[in-house]
Amino acid sequence: MKAAVLEEFGKPLNITDVPDPRIGTAEVLVDVLATCVAPYSAEVFSGEREYPLEPPVISGAGAIGRVISFGPDATRLRAGDLVWCDPTVRSRDDALAPDITLQGWSSAGEGGLRLSRYFHDGPFAEQMAVPTENAIPLGDIDIADVPRWTAISALLVPYGGLLAAGLQAGETLLVSGATGNFGSAGVAVGLAMGAATVVCPGRNQTVLADLKSRFGERVRTVALTGDAETDLAAMIAASPNPIDVVLDLLPPGAPAAIVRTAAMAVRPYGRVVLMGGVGMLGGDDLALPYPWLMRNSVTVRGQWMYPRTANQQMIHLIRSGVLDLSHEQVTTFGLEDVNKAVEFAAGHGGPFDRTVLLPRPLPGAPT
Repeated sequence: MKAAVLEEFGKPLNITDVPDPRIGTAEVLVDVLATCVAPYSAEVFSGEREYPLEPPVISGAGAIGRVISFGPDATRLRAGDLVWCDPTVRSRDDALAPDITLQGWSSAGEGGLRLSRYFHDGPFAEQMAVPTENAIPLGDIDIADVPRWTAISALLVPYGGLLAAGLQAGETLLVSGATGNFGSAGVAVGLAMGAATVVCPGRNQTVLADLKSRFGERVRTVALTGDAETDLAAMIAASPNPIDVVLDLLPPGAPAAIVRTAAMAVRPYGRVVLMGGVGMLGGDDLALPYPWLMRNSVTVRGQWMYPRTANQQMIHLIRSGVLDLSHEQVTTFGLEDVNKAVEFAAGHGGPFDRTVLLPRPLPGAPT
């Protein structure tokens, strides 16, 4: 089969022939139909992000595929089913604290790295093998909509954070990093989950205005000045009700001070969930004040990715129309143009911008 292989950090992906994947007992083989190219892919492939990928590797993270074959542990899947291939692979020998790898993308700790050496290759290829539990049926969807459905890879991340926060309908949410690719997805997901108000701080006033235009009065924007006291007061004043949940999705390059200011906008007994990359490449610590946390009974939680059940819940949100994919702006590339796709994604990482790789031509796909 054809695949785009990262042979060495800092070099373009090589489109080449590789052996077809073979599956074990608890795995599913799929034809890859479409996969989203993350806006920061170039940073991963250059080595800038210092992800623990081990070249040579077929990269990518998550895909829409069509089932070819599966092992005896699958009782509901059928050949030809359309599935979401969840990249979040968990070890099976510790249910309480499983090791995690993002198939073809990243991992955590020595256990996650060991897991990645088995589930090594991702979806930048014509076929891939995934664990049985990671092939999630999508049901009957129009084949022309498959590229747009790859947005699930971005939507699931903030959804995992909001599930961890226990966001309830009618609550007020603040999304730190709302003008980014994951942050804007968090705004859409928070509204779909029933948030009464979503506070969106950011520096890019054009993007802030766009979020307001897309989603209406439930979105309250705040133009950040860089002065912590001024910004904190503006975030608190933006909402008619106290802020129940703060979700941070800022990237590694953002200063910790912005996260700290947003976190401190939460009400007493509120919840703060950290999902971004701040501090991963060095920089100041978050340094939330101990007395403020203690006296206000604030819960602070880190969250990486999402629980397995989030996949089916997200599919239901989309299929029901509660979460509308019509906002998605999709640009597709063929496998032979994967390096162009990576470059394009780096320059088009704004709200609802999706760069999608199609390993084979897909009838009716947007261009």
